[in-house]
Amino acid sequence: MKAIQPYLFFNGNCREAITFYGKALGAEPHIMTFADAPPQPGTNQEGCGEGADMAASQDRVMHANIRVGNAVLMASDVPVGQTAQGEGNFAVSIDCESEQEQDRFFASLSEGGKVMLPVGDTFWGARFGMLTDKFGVHWMFNLEQKK
Repeated sequence: MKAIQPYLFFNGNCREAITFYGKALGAEPHIMTFADAPPQPGTNQEGCGEGADMAASQDRVMHANIRVGNAVLMASDVPVGQTAQGEGNFAVSIDCESEQEQDRFFASLSEGGKVMLPVGDTFWGARFGMLTDKFGVHWMFNLEQKK
């Protein structure tokens, strides 16, 4: 296996979210809208599910990503007429390289969100914290401590 990468779905605010994540994590977002995709023969334009209003979805994000080191965070909007499901049943976990990086990411991503567990030392030998950002995405920040 080459990698496992999180893919987030939004209900029309993916551009705002991926831009926020790019700024917070120091990465340049790459964004493609539904209007950028060529029509797919035999589908309701881009092959999206039933109920999708592709004409109203042209400005929504079809695919976006940011790359931080070897990690890639991907995201998109669902088309108008569909709803992103599953909010709250996952977290994006970042394995940090230093306390400074961990503190910087935590502070940036918590802006407008809610801190669930402030960054601090844990019984399992790591420095760890959790938050939910202003888009409802859960984040975990881990820094293994030297023994």
